[in-house]
Amino acid sequence: MAQLVREVMTAGVAAVRPDASLVEAAQLMRAQDIGDVLVADGDLLVGVVTDRDITVRAVAEGADPLTVNAETVCTPDPVCVGPDDEVATAVRLMRRHAVRRLPVVEDGRPLGVVSLGDLAISQDPGSVLADISRAEPNTDTA
Repeated sequence: MAQLVREVMTAGVAAVRPDASLVEAAQLMRAQDIGDVLVADGDLLVGVVTDRDITVRAVAEGADPLTVNAETVCTPDPVCVGPDDEVATAVRLMRRHAVRRLPVVEDGRPLGVVSLGDLAISQDPGSVLADISRAEPNTDTA
């Protein structure tokens, strides 16, 4: 069983600039088949915006996703973990802060994200969440 975040995280960073529109963020999520993107100003992590943030904090309020930027609806200064932190630390932080994803940051630079799905695959591979997290995306448009 993996013990360090680096062993279970999804490496690589899907990020948008703070001034990127919500449409741009949503298109990146769709292209990468992910539910969140980091909001970064250069190498500096500004926040995290999720598909739910776009829906609840913008669209449900009647905001125009073409003109509202990612920084406006993101969760600023997100709780983060380091790649050499123990997986148990990530679990505790997710519980304490009621989040499903944690940016993985080293020396202030984002390296990836660890999600509930990543943890399920690693820690409880027979669970329903692990099965769902391993599933290939459904590309049917019907």
